[in-house]
Amino acid sequence: MGLFRVNRKHKSDRIIGVIVTVFLLIGLVIIYAIGPMTANYINAAYGAERYGTNDFFIHQLISVIISLLVFFLVFKIPYEKVSKFAKWIMLASVMTGVLLAFLAAIKSPLANCAGGACRWITVGSLSFQPAEFIKLGLVLYLAQIVAKCKKEKKLDTIDFWLPFIVASAIAFLLVVVLQKDLGSGVSLVAISLAILFMSGISMKRVLSFAAIILVCGVLVIVTSSHRMERIMTFFGEGSSDESYQIENAMIAIGTGGFFGVGIGNSLQATGYLPESINDAIFAVMGETFGFVGLLVIILCFMFLLSRLLKISEKMEGNSEYQLIVVGIFAWIGSQVVTNIMAMTGLIPLTGVTLPFLSYGGTSMIFTAAALGLCLQISCYTGREGKHNENISSGRRFRGAHYSSRSSRS
Repeated sequence: MGLFRVNRKHKSDRIIGVIVTVFLLIGLVIIYAIGPMTANYINAAYGAERYGTNDFFIHQLISVIISLLVFFLVFKIPYEKVSKFAKWIMLASVMTGVLLAFLAAIKSPLANCAGGACRWITVGSLSFQPAEFIKLGLVLYLAQIVAKCKKEKKLDTIDFWLPFIVASAIAFLLVVVLQKDLGSGVSLVAISLAILFMSGISMKRVLSFAAIILVCGVLVIVTSSHRMERIMTFFGEGSSDESYQIENAMIAIGTGGFFGVGIGNSLQATGYLPESINDAIFAVMGETFGFVGLLVIILCFMFLLSRLLKISEKMEGNSEYQLIVVGIFAWIGSQVVTNIMAMTGLIPLTGVTLPFLSYGGTSMIFTAAALGLCLQISCYTGREGKHNENISSGRRFRGAHYSSRSSRS
């Protein structure tokens, strides 16, 4: 008696919702603790009252509320209705990147530039980072293209490679070259490689694609004096200015010891550690919560990523859903690994936020949207059934949210 794969709707993986909520609350607590310090430091640096004591916390709270709403909204909207617009979502994300490049070229005040890089579109007190939109657009578009080619048996043909390479190249060009955001570029590369790897195409093709990306990455680095300076600093030959942030990040983590100095007692957040509220939030949490706190946070991220892998494994009957989850896994996983390794001196310093914990709205909102989609997909994970089983029956799955392959077979 043969087996076939059944994909019936069942309860979602609620653990994902719990982890997302916990991360958002932890991030809110941290910003509440160090926000006033950051405001005081910036006000002193500019000699003006640019930020109120609770401004960062209020902005973060608004971002958290919007992120939760987006998370549950995406969870509720059937992806079948969204899927038909995947290429338009990708196009819209690309257009936001093009708009930012145009605004930066004409030196418009709407292009928010810092440190020689223009990465935000700002209107009044609102800001938008196109790179985060592009990540989501790339996941949805590549997943749809690959799934369609697999279904039509067109893998490794021009119909497969042309849109795959063009979409990946445009995303890389807009984010890494024009916005000078190598950290987000790492996530884009991870998304493309992960989806390509799971497409079923030969490993030789995957490695060839990876080699091309590696060459492009090296060219981007060697043609940038700032990036080369960071590479030299990593090997102990750079300037003291470039090593300042990583040295203070290590001091923050070391100061935290085993249990941390406690909420509101961070010294590095008072101005010693640059970007303490954004990219360096991991180091500040190390000082605040200590080794134990960082270990818990890392384990939570690992648990979240393991849930995504579990969902992907159970979606063998739907290539597009499986590839979406794999792309989101690569997106979030690469961002977490890059941030933590940069803050602990294991790789050259690069600017990338820690999902849900760093200050900021765009990254948090789009990451929440991505995980909301994964939560929806988790309702359709498959199991194996017998050919004589009545698949039209309304019986629900028994036991855990995910039925194992051996259960009831």
